[in-house]
Amino acid sequence: MNGKNIKYSLILITSLLVSFAIFNRNVLSNDKPKDLSFSEEHPYLILISLDGFRWDYVERFKPPHLSEFIQNGVQAESLIPSFPTKTFPNHYSIATGMYPDHHGIIDNKFYSYELDSMYNVTDGRFYKGNPIWVNAAKEGLVTASYFFIGTEAEIQGIKPTYTFKYDGEVANEIRVKQALDWLDLPIDHRPQLMTLYFSDMDDYGHRHGSNNDRILKEQLLALDQILGSLLDGIKESGLPVNVMIVSDHGMIDINKENFISSDQFNNNDLYKSIDNGQFIQIHPNNLDDIDTIYQMLKANENHYTVHKITNAPGFEYVPHDKNWGSILVIPDKHYYFSSNRLIKRRNESSIHTSGQHGLDPTYKEMHGIFYAKGPAFKKGYVTPAVKNIHLYPIMCKVLGLEIPDDIDGSLEELEGVLVGN
Repeated sequence: MNGKNIKYSLILITSLLVSFAIFNRNVLSNDKPKDLSFSEEHPYLILISLDGFRWDYVERFKPPHLSEFIQNGVQAESLIPSFPTKTFPNHYSIATGMYPDHHGIIDNKFYSYELDSMYNVTDGRFYKGNPIWVNAAKEGLVTASYFFIGTEAEIQGIKPTYTFKYDGEVANEIRVKQALDWLDLPIDHRPQLMTLYFSDMDDYGHRHGSNNDRILKEQLLALDQILGSLLDGIKESGLPVNVMIVSDHGMIDINKENFISSDQFNNNDLYKSIDNGQFIQIHPNNLDDIDTIYQMLKANENHYTVHKITNAPGFEYVPHDKNWGSILVIPDKHYYFSSNRLIKRRNESSIHTSGQHGLDPTYKEMHGIFYAKGPAFKKGYVTPAVKNIHLYPIMCKVLGLEIPDDIDGSLEELEGVLVGN
């Protein structure tokens, strides 16, 4: 190899190494804590999301590591999600302590009038509030995320110190190893806040339903082993680590004959419709036509009901964000919307039942989990069912962060899980 080729090879290798480092680590202005003595004395928090993990799975399937975690920590009887009980809005409610109407992520798919765009997960302009990693960064804490809704976007110009672009193909073992590697970093680079995300129970719940005990138990026990290795690694680190395990929603079974065609609501002359399964959003082309559209849709109700947004069920408040649309079409409890194409595919399949979510959070099937363990939490403590907006102030308290005034959650609602309360 001549000198020119050697030089070119060295440049290429250096470029690849730099690119790899940039991909795997976003180094921002909050790369090191402002006050290292604070970092050395303060405990750590790992927030783990188990997507689609229904409130009753542990009791039903008795995974050993999670069961031991609960026995030596705290648990809520269930975690009550916000409406709609979907992945994106509820992860961000957990992260901000705000209802979707206030933090802006109202569904997995929605249109923003302000931005004249459909929701883009990497666009920080969609995200309001102060997610926990942003709040922590403002106080100089190092943060890390191996997936969590919002962490791919620059919110107020901030991302977690270490973060990854979402890739569902990344093995759980790799995520756990990275988390433990982060704990092994020198003090001035070690994250005090981490978020981790595992989709297993949501994936299998959708495919097989929430009552296929054989498959769900098999997958849960496999996930439990992974979580056990993480918890063992945390213990071996000797660090004062607090762990919160949560889920965004539960799961309910829908028979394939109970899917309602969403294509029937296509009417570009009068409105734009957005189908998210648990409801259809109606955005009139002309606001003067709201009553006309409402009456037209209302006259054809069949296993669904039509509501003006201000009177729609499921909400704990009167929604004000115009991105909801003017009208919601909501299916009955054991029904769900889907396109004709997907209904046809389901009807041709041998699978009779699938799992879905997004429905009214008063349905217990929609409830998720909250478990916690660590030096900040009591042992063997059970608290009643709690809304997920109340987790944020607890995280702030554990990390010693100021609780923003504009959140919907309240510290008093869940403060009893903490030592000294």
